Amino acid sequence: MFDIGFSELLVIGIVALIVIGPQKLPGVARTVGHLLGRLQRYVADVKADINREIELEELRKMRDSMQKATSEMQSAVDAELTKTADELNKAAAGTPGTEPPQESAKAAEQKRA
Repeated sequence: MFDIGFSELLVIGIVALIVIGPQKLPGVARTVGHLLGRLQRYVADVKADINREIELEELRKMRDSMQKATSEMQSAVDAELTKTADELNKAAAGTPGTEPPQESAKAAEQKRA
């Protein structure tokens, strides 16, 4: 994060010892340590939340692509079924002695009347 070397830390420690004093320095150092620990935990939590959101967005995209593929597959299957049914009806209409289902229903109604 920050590029602080040993010499910079030594200068900061000496200045803190002179400004704060030798009796208050351990308490201040402990407080600073606690605050830095809290800051690190907060940064880690924010990173985890961001990663979770990114993964959630990726899952949403995957779900949408799967739904699109499913609907395309369903429409292809429906089209193929319709095509096959039409071919079967044409084949049944072309066979002597048989009538397509719609025509046989009409013929049965006419016989009843």
